[in-house]
Amino acid sequence: MKPTLFVLAAGMGSRYGGLKQIDGLGPNGETIMDYSVFDAMRAGFGKVVFVIRKDFEEAFRKVVLSKYEGKIDCEVCFQSIDKVPAGCTYNPERQKPWGTNHAVLMGKDLIHEPFAVINADDFYGKESFEVLADYLQSVEGTQGKYCMIGYRVMNTLSENGSVSRGICTTDDDGLLTGVVERTQIEEKDGTVVFTENGVDTVIDPMTPVSMNMWGFTPEYFGYVEEAFVQFLKEHGQEMKSEFYIPTLVNELIGKGIASCRVLDTPAQWFGVTYSEDREQTVQKIRELIQKGVYPNQLF
Repeated sequence: MKPTLFVLAAGMGSRYGGLKQIDGLGPNGETIMDYSVFDAMRAGFGKVVFVIRKDFEEAFRKVVLSKYEGKIDCEVCFQSIDKVPAGCTYNPERQKPWGTNHAVLMGKDLIHEPFAVINADDFYGKESFEVLADYLQSVEGTQGKYCMIGYRVMNTLSENGSVSRGICTTDDDGLLTGVVERTQIEEKDGTVVFTENGVDTVIDPMTPVSMNMWGFTPEYFGYVEEAFVQFLKEHGQEMKSEFYIPTLVNELIGKGIASCRVLDTPAQWFGVTYSEDREQTVQKIRELIQKGVYPNQLF
């Protein structure tokens, strides 16, 4: 069975302004998601599931999904604050859902095979989807053998200043042992450093970092639901608590329930976080087309 691509597209991109998931950046109005779907198709994925907000379903179907008709099977599910397991309660004043792992939970009734999780507004690159598809096909029929694409930190830096990244550590077998969030990572005088308390610390440019590109087998949904019930018991009354993927993955690793292999990719990551990033992203896509990595028109 071919793996499924699960795209987290429920965020509105408030810092960037507007609905950046359907912002056309390619020469024919292609979105970043279009490039991810194209890469997933040629890597061997068999289906795409999008988690979106119900209030922009019409625009999403018209602008995005219509392109894929006859190319790859697509399904949509919805993330909203009221989608919680039976019996759970939360602060009625809260406005936003609970983050990435809550979004993943929305796909539990649609996905029954190994699957990848990605952000809608990150450009992950052809090589990353190839590595991920190969791994997911190799773990079909197993449980607890998860993976994460580890981008080389040098390939995730911004030209507009410092970035925050989850620096990954692995054991001798390439399995994830921990993720430490580092802020103010940038290139200075030809070396990659992070700054903490005014002190620069050099990082090996090949150090793997997480960009929220994961691979799971389908029993992960059960762990997510169980953990989310507990999360709401502890944090349901909070206004801004978040239910993140790495938190649960680390917990499952710690309990010996799962392992997470960090898969190296040579791909260059880029994304649109702020409006000033847009033109640089358009230029990078144009360069990839000129190199023959992508056709001028995807679909």
